[in-house]
Amino acid sequence: MLRALRHRNFRLFVYGQSISLIGTWMQRVALGWLVYRVTDSALLLGVVAFSGQFPTFLLASVAGVLADRSNRHRILLVTQTLALLQALLLAFLVLTQVVQVWQLIALSILLGAINAFDMPTRQAFLVEMIQDRKDLGNAIALSSSMVNVARLLGPSLAGVLVASLGEGICFLLNAVSYLAVIASLLAMRIARAAARSEHPPVLPQLIEGFRYAWTAVPIRAILLMLSLVSLVGMPYTVLMPVFARDVLGVGPDGFGYLMGCVGVGALAGALYLASRRSVLGLGRLLPLAAALFGLSLVVLSFSRALPLSMLLMSLTGFGQIVLMASGNTLLQTIVDEDKRGRVMSFYTMSFFGMTPLGSLLAGTLAERIGAPWTVLIGATVCIAGAAAFSLALPRLRAQVRPIYMRQGILPEIAAGLQEATEPSLPEKEPER
Repeated sequence: MLRALRHRNFRLFVYGQSISLIGTWMQRVALGWLVYRVTDSALLLGVVAFSGQFPTFLLASVAGVLADRSNRHRILLVTQTLALLQALLLAFLVLTQVVQVWQLIALSILLGAINAFDMPTRQAFLVEMIQDRKDLGNAIALSSSMVNVARLLGPSLAGVLVASLGEGICFLLNAVSYLAVIASLLAMRIARAAARSEHPPVLPQLIEGFRYAWTAVPIRAILLMLSLVSLVGMPYTVLMPVFARDVLGVGPDGFGYLMGCVGVGALAGALYLASRRSVLGLGRLLPLAAALFGLSLVVLSFSRALPLSMLLMSLTGFGQIVLMASGNTLLQTIVDEDKRGRVMSFYTMSFFGMTPLGSLLAGTLAERIGAPWTVLIGATVCIAGAAAFSLALPRLRAQVRPIYMRQGILPEIAAGLQEATEPSLPEKEPER
């Protein structure tokens, strides 16, 4: 389960990010509570979430081109340093009690722009930290575990700190936490890539990446599935302050516990994926995870008890991380190396970039019909999307085999998408 940690650079990455991500989740929870406390508006919750995530949708594709043609290690050092400065400024405004909503929106836009370059670069950089490609799937699962340990600890700590000391301390601690990941990046030993004297223009490379992702049917199907869930399902996180205070009648500590339970389930899902020996069957897991995610939110929309809601949040987190990490692993395995940064930028756009549109829509809808009904509608659409993906598996089978044969990848990738539609066959060695 921990085999990817034998790679030194990845081990350093895990150490640094584990600390930094706790601060990140503290900031997310504290920001949501701060906005709702100050404005008492579900719509403004959606606006702030939209502001922080929409730059990812706009800029991630350009960032993918940059990740394919530039030093990814250096890009990450820059983005992490800028994120530290953003958190410091946010802490200063809140601790000095001069913060206004427009400032929160502006700083959210800034962080969204930073993340637009950070996330696809970090996903593409993962392969540079793993010398043995057989450990790539395990590394992705362990990275997801790291994120969700932070998701478990961060919101719970934020809930306690907000209740006792206020939101500003969470932002300050997040700024300090970035020092850990910056130190880990500086300690890495990265082989120098051969420098290119010329680069093609950005636009043709971007078009090439879009064409590649669209014509590779399995890649397209995975990205569309993630986009749908992100658009209509993931905005439940934006409405959780409304659920906590107005539906369940709890304070910031209860809100932190709810978000922490998402981390509990997500951590369980990540550890389950890390324990798998191969990518066999991941294609079948995608719709199952999306269906579990949707069903949990359907029941949540009717729940009025904190213990039941915490259980449902755990199931939601499990389905969410299995969907995200399985899609990530399949994409990382079947993509051409020279297009990895661009495809991972499309992954970022699909899973993170579509969420702001959904957040804005969810905030607007919740103002009119309430948060429970808004979550119910989105969850139902997620279940319908999972059913559609399952029905498409037989058609995907014919498209997967030429892709993995052309790229020389292991037969298990195709089997992962085909397992639900055909009996197991003896493995054949890929053509040389």
